[in-house]
Amino acid sequence: MTDLVPLPLTHDPRPGVFAAGPGLVIGADGDAQPAARLLHDAVRGAGVVPADDPAASVVLRLTEPVLGSPEGYRLTVAPDRVLIEGGTPAALARAVQTFRQLLLSSPAPGNAVGCCLVEDAPRFRWRGVHLDVARHFMPVSFVLKLIDVAALHRLNVLHLHLTDDQGWRLEVPSRPRLTEVGAWRAETVVGKNTGEYDGTPHGGFYTVDDLREIVAYAARRHVTVVPEIDLPGHVQAALAAYPELGNTGEPVEVRRTWGISDHVLAPTDEALGFAREVLRAVLDVFPSPWIHLGGDEVPRTEWRASPAAAARAAELGLGSVDELQSWFLRALHDDVTAAGRRVVGWDEVVDDGGMPADTVVMAWRNLAKGGEALAAGHEVVLAPCEVTYLDYYQAAGPDEPLAAGPVVTVDDVAAWDPVAGLDPALLGRVLGVQGQLWTEYMPTPDAVEYQAFPRLAALAEVGWTAAARRDPADLLRRLRAHERRLDALDVHYRPLDGPRA
Repeated sequence: MTDLVPLPLTHDPRPGVFAAGPGLVIGADGDAQPAARLLHDAVRGAGVVPADDPAASVVLRLTEPVLGSPEGYRLTVAPDRVLIEGGTPAALARAVQTFRQLLLSSPAPGNAVGCCLVEDAPRFRWRGVHLDVARHFMPVSFVLKLIDVAALHRLNVLHLHLTDDQGWRLEVPSRPRLTEVGAWRAETVVGKNTGEYDGTPHGGFYTVDDLREIVAYAARRHVTVVPEIDLPGHVQAALAAYPELGNTGEPVEVRRTWGISDHVLAPTDEALGFAREVLRAVLDVFPSPWIHLGGDEVPRTEWRASPAAAARAAELGLGSVDELQSWFLRALHDDVTAAGRRVVGWDEVVDDGGMPADTVVMAWRNLAKGGEALAAGHEVVLAPCEVTYLDYYQAAGPDEPLAAGPVVTVDDVAAWDPVAGLDPALLGRVLGVQGQLWTEYMPTPDAVEYQAFPRLAALAEVGWTAAARRDPADLLRRLRAHERRLDALDVHYRPLDGPRA
């Protein structure tokens, strides 16, 4: 039986083994070479040579699409040679990760792989992991590691949540105070807003060069980095740097507590110009076809108390100040689409006036919000908090670290059918699924890994493996073997049998 995660469509064991020693020679030509170099780096091979070189023991070839999918691949492991085939460079990259898993699960890692034929293709186009670096800043080295481990599970999107009330993490050269001021908070609340603080400043940000490095590293693994700039709420860190963009103009600090701030951008041309300035910087750094504008949890408190906001809403012909959020985001939508990209927003963007139908909606509040967005003509990424929020507790025991929300077990994730209850006629607009890592209670990379795995591995199977092939009980069996791979990659996961000491 295979122990691959996600489970491929076909895994046909065959007699014999392939010996993959440290001198592995990889053959590839043309557009197959990037995937060959990716495998070379993963296994520390002896080199990459032309595909027809007789010294090559692993050969990568571009062919007709496998199983009719741009990510479909065929992996043939024979005693004397491994052949990796696919219709696109992305397909070859997915096959490389499957072969890498076979190497990592060998009793003698990197030494012997059982012969087999694997034919495989994904269920969904969007298979993502979201990382919040605003609440707690994460070093570049960890972001790269997460990309690599995500790619091993054939995930293909890293959604970076770069800005929030508690920190601004994106360098915008024309707005230096965003990182001089907005990237640093004086201290952090202890626990769940207990009123006690740790007395330790926290912060950090990514330079343009840092972000270009992250994007390039992900691109080599055919992972798309989707940047999120949360607007027009969750902006207290930006207002700490530029208070004139707010509704009161009064100074505020970078937020030290969790939760939702009432401080939002004013509905002014100046605030809209600021957002456009930031977006120009984002579009320059991130080649992603999708740009996430947030749009979640925008209190109307300041707008409802502001005569200026009421006057602006009337001037714009809006029904109330509540529609200012959609007006603001629709204006930015025009800029993003003019640049040839698509807007993504959390499911609140459908409310109070809504967004153009080409906006991708990330349904987080519940699955029904995804159904509403589909019915309104949007493509949807399913990210309901009750099963994909990996910052929630993994178990109810007293030894679990502090976490948000209720309990979401790995069994819950493994058993999730993401499209159950949705209109079958609309399922063609479901782009895929995504797991969320909000970091209020994850101050370190180790803490993020502990919350992510093995649940993110289970979610990867939800996104990749065809519904007819999925078996939650078998996935849990395979995850036990998969722990060896996570050990080999130094991932600080939560063991299936209980919390790590």
